[in-house]
Amino acid sequence: MAVYRGMDIGTAKPGAAVRSEVPYHLVDVVDPSDEFTVQQFQAAALSVLDGIADRGHRALLVGGTGLYLRSLIDDLTFPGRFPHVAAALEAELDGAGRPDSPEALSALAGLHARLADLDPVAAARMEPTNRRRVIRALEVTMGSGRPFSSFGPGLEAYPETRFALVGLPLAADIDRRIEERFAAQMEAGFLDEVRGLAARSGGLSRTARQALGYRELLSHVEDGVPLEVAQSEAVRRTRAFARRQWAWFRRDPRIVWVGEHEDLVARVTAAFAGEGSHRVGN
Repeated sequence: MAVYRGMDIGTAKPGAAVRSEVPYHLVDVVDPSDEFTVQQFQAAALSVLDGIADRGHRALLVGGTGLYLRSLIDDLTFPGRFPHVAAALEAELDGAGRPDSPEALSALAGLHARLADLDPVAAARMEPTNRRRVIRALEVTMGSGRPFSSFGPGLEAYPETRFALVGLPLAADIDRRIEERFAAQMEAGFLDEVRGLAARSGGLSRTARQALGYRELLSHVEDGVPLEVAQSEAVRRTRAFARRQWAWFRRDPRIVWVGEHEDLVARVTAAFAGEGSHRVGN
């Protein structure tokens, strides 16, 4: 989500002082009214990595969005887009009400059940509540006439990669950290940032609207959900996301996990000393 201009506080985007010392890439590259797919991210990131290598430097990839990192680490290939199918599925869910309403959740469960009939392998690989993944799998399955799971080896394969992977385990006090972090973001003006984005002539794209914290504060700004309720839901959803991140990354046998008392800088430095042109830290 740091690709979006103006979405700064809620994405914990590095500030100007930090970015003046360390070159950052793929930050502030599109307007929040634009869609930005994993395919677009992959193409832009690969171009950046090539440029860094051509200058004789190495890149450190950081972040917690598993699919986007895997698209680079494993050079994933993606099936085509079928916009008319995706639009129909999105409209079906939008017609059921707000994303967190019982009606919308029931409609999403219905789409997942439909996917289970058409492609049980794909359905088993995703959470029934993951709207984007369910819609994408149905879009491809219905649009191409091929099961979504038939494209590529799938995310369950962990082939050799030119990247070294270093990971930080889920902190024991993650729930407290998330709550304190969100409170600090609110004090820094997160709500005003969301108000400003909502007032833009182009609004926010479907992708941008799903960002953690933004979706909940938008429900307050646009739909009148009490601020306390919106804040509580943002913290709850962020905690759930952190656990999904942990479940995603701990399945990857290639990741070297940093111990509780181990020096992270030393571990990453050791990774950079190894062979290969790029390194990745998560």
